Amino acid sequence: MKLKLRALEPSDLDIMYDIENDKSLWVYSNTSSPFSKHTLKKFIEKSHLDILEHRQVRLVIYDDCTSYGFIDLFDYDHISRKAGVGIVIFERFRSKGIGSLSLKLIEEHVLSHVPIHQLYANISSNNIESISLFKKNGYCEVGTKKDWIFYNNKFNDEVLFQKILNK
Repeated sequence: MKLKLRALEPSDLDIMYDIENDKSLWVYSNTSSPFSKHTLKKFIEKSHLDILEHRQVRLVIYDDCTSYGFIDLFDYDHISRKAGVGIVIFERFRSKGIGSLSLKLIEEHVLSHVPIHQLYANISSNNIESISLFKKNGYCEVGTKKDWIFYNNKFNDEVLFQKILNK
């Protein structure tokens, strides 16, 4: 499988709408209300802005025939040269190695195009699959934020992972 990353296109609106409004994923993205298609269309229109200007970028994980998910860089800090990374693989493509390949692609991308020193991920302590993905790809667990996220009528921990890209 030869995966690539590409910028968002207007044709991604419907799948983005479905993912952003999937309530089962909100716990992982700290989302608490639905997004309108209008809002997401504006986001796609602005997605051409440089990460230095917009402080975030969302890319589509794809091959020549299929889109498999999205990978995001967010809260980019130019001074400290760090960014958060988030990933969602469409459900039917999970557990096929696409997450690992995508993390390698985003690391190659930022090292080639963005002044970056490290990536980090904030992961709900209940998201065992995501924790496994990041650990398997060289991210180190550096701390736990106790009672950080409120969902399912209780407070839940969030685990912080980081990966230094250029030592």
